[in-house]
Amino acid sequence: MIDRRLLTNIDWVLLGLVTTVCLLGILNIYSATTPYKVIGTAYYLKQFYWMLVGMMISLIVCSLDYHILEDLSYWFYGLLLFLLVGVLLFGRRSMGATRWLNLGLFNIQPSELMKLVIILTFARFFNNFQAVGGLTVRDVLIPLSLLVLPAALIMKQPDLGTATLVILIAFSMVMYVGLRWSTIVTFVCITIPMGWVGWTSLLRPYQKNRVLDFLNPERARLGSGYHIIQSKIAVGSGGITGKGFVKGTQSQLRFLPEQHTDFAFSVFAEEWGFIGCIILIGIYLSLILWGLNIARRCNDRFGGLLAVGVTAMLFWHIVINMGMVIGLFPVVGVPLPFFSYGGTSMITSMVGIGLLQNISMRRFMF
Repeated sequence: MIDRRLLTNIDWVLLGLVTTVCLLGILNIYSATTPYKVIGTAYYLKQFYWMLVGMMISLIVCSLDYHILEDLSYWFYGLLLFLLVGVLLFGRRSMGATRWLNLGLFNIQPSELMKLVIILTFARFFNNFQAVGGLTVRDVLIPLSLLVLPAALIMKQPDLGTATLVILIAFSMVMYVGLRWSTIVTFVCITIPMGWVGWTSLLRPYQKNRVLDFLNPERARLGSGYHIIQSKIAVGSGGITGKGFVKGTQSQLRFLPEQHTDFAFSVFAEEWGFIGCIILIGIYLSLILWGLNIARRCNDRFGGLLAVGVTAMLFWHIVINMGMVIGLFPVVGVPLPFFSYGGTSMITSMVGIGLLQNISMRRFMF
């Protein structure tokens, strides 16, 4: 049963911002998939259904006291590690990567769920750990060990984009708790040689090409650099006011790859121009600032950490996706939350919004 007191404290600002982005995303998916010959349900209708399912799941998350998750966080962490190992052993391979696990009735992508679970895990750890004057190198060894194994398993799939997001989410929560300057300097000194080792020994050829294409897209105009070039053309051709709804040449003539998923923002930029992009970015910025406001107003440390983690998850998705489509970051498979087509992304993001709603609403009950 849902506590009626919660219904009187719904965060309408948060709900309104998320709903607005979802509806804009559905309109954008409609435009992006107009040239497609779709068999069965259209993509924009599927996205609408996913939005409704996500909101229902978000409501369920709201109905549970988020403090229960603190007790279950380590159990969730262990379960997700088990599933990630299962993906490598028994996972379904698609487009050169093994990311899905068939559980009989449905398929599951554990790497997506790990974004949420790492938030729960770090929130529980730092809720029970106090460091005066900031975290030392010794203090961060345990959370670092909690991060390394799932990140390595996700990279092994390979899924560099999701692994990077998991690391950035964890890093954001650590920065929120606070680090000593000596700790920051130490990890910078360690990261540089580790980055070189990763480049020479761990990254696969296609991943290296994405980085090289980011530095110089012209090196393979019709090959691996094609995505960045076409995306930048689409964004730039939108001008100030855009070409109009369903009038973008890059998307309607299908020059733009993955235009309803990873490069959905490119379609929007071409059709609505600089003004439309500023409005969309403004909505996202409001969502991020509101998430931080929820963390600030929270009455307990665990809830504050949870809110910061969810906000960091949304923030890094937005920054990496938008940076990717305009050439500021290498191309990685990171969708734009609530905007790009995809059920897994929508559900994961909606669970995060459910947690933010939960924290915001329950501050009146303590």
